[in-house]
Amino acid sequence: MGSHGDCCKVNRRKFLGASTAVASLAAFATAGSVTEARAQLTQERRDAMTPDKVISRMLAGNERFVAGERKPRDFLVEQEATASGQFPAAVALSCIDSRAPIEVICDLGIGDTFNARVAGNISNDDILGSMEFACAVAGAKLVVVMGHTACGAVRGAIDNVELGYLTGLLAQIRPAIGETDFDGDKTGSNPAYVDAVARTNVLLTVKKIREESSILRELEEKGEIKIVGSMYDLKTGQITMLN
Repeated sequence: MGSHGDCCKVNRRKFLGASTAVASLAAFATAGSVTEARAQLTQERRDAMTPDKVISRMLAGNERFVAGERKPRDFLVEQEATASGQFPAAVALSCIDSRAPIEVICDLGIGDTFNARVAGNISNDDILGSMEFACAVAGAKLVVVMGHTACGAVRGAIDNVELGYLTGLLAQIRPAIGETDFDGDKTGSNPAYVDAVARTNVLLTVKKIREESSILRELEEKGEIKIVGSMYDLKTGQITMLN
């Protein structure tokens, strides 16, 4: 039987060995995280992407989000990596709903996308100008309008809610009500109807962007960008492309 001192030496060696292994694994995991985080879009990488590739990238990120397999990220490292410049691949127009942040649900990082958010994901002159900057100046390849299920702004438009400046905002959603073909209860208390109007609202917004911005329309006609609509399902976490 070994002495107490020998046992201590053996235990110490085991402890040090185990500690070294844990430290190595931690370093490997950290390195992987940093490597992933440092894979920010460069101008060369972004410019090599087609609009369809940008769509595929966002949908792949959404699949990871739904599966609970989001990439490990160090947002501080991403912030530092993009401090000297940005090369987003897309500009998104989405609702202000707190449950639908497109960067999170598409597993995107800092610098990956421009993002405009307004209740009911409606377009206006300021947003169009921002989109024109994003695509014509900064080089984004995709304009994506994202609506979502159970949209409170759409429900408010259906129910003719009036409240300060919100009244004028909801008025811009109401054309979608008349354009929605739906059999059933056409009230804000019917979730299926609210979602149907929300989808129509997205498509009308996409149409409005094309009609009102000659810059974006011409870029799309040249194949340099795409303007698309989508819907996010709050219950499933999935994004569906509408066109």
